[in-house]
Amino acid sequence: MLPDDRQTTSNTQNTQRNFNQPDNRNTTLTSTAGVSPRAEADANALISYNHLTYFLYVVSYFTAGLLWIVPIVMNYLKRGEAQGTWLATHFDWQIKTFWYSIVFFLIGSAIVIFSLGGLGVSIFTESGHVAAGSFGLLALGFGILGITVLWHLYRIVRGWIALVDKRPVP
Repeated sequence: MLPDDRQTTSNTQNTQRNFNQPDNRNTTLTSTAGVSPRAEADANALISYNHLTYFLYVVSYFTAGLLWIVPIVMNYLKRGEAQGTWLATHFDWQIKTFWYSIVFFLIGSAIVIFSLGGLGVSIFTESGHVAAGSFGLLALGFGILGITVLWHLYRIVRGWIALVDKRPVP
């Protein structure tokens, strides 16, 4: 291997490492030297945009989840601009978090509704066995809902911390 080949290989490896995990001083979308001010401004705008979407997800807890739709739409609108950068992982992370949370929320809600129906039936039929089973299902449904809320909050906090550290999320 020639000395120039080692230098080229070393520069390529450094570029890939910085591209995937930028340090705290690098706020650009790519790690190439001589990045234009426009590219750096675009990168900073996307970072700020991601901070806003993470913030909106947290605020959605205080609006009974009604605000959930705003950050997911925002993520889909800007996702393409971050393709090929470490910021793309944040858009994907938030989108996946949203959809998995919705699925498990619907499963937990369906179980709760079904169990409440069983409780109603047990009242009219005066059946203790149906009531016991319904209470078990009710506990399962609320357990799924509770775990979903905690998992969602964990993912938002973990992603936001990674964004503050200017690194991708897994």
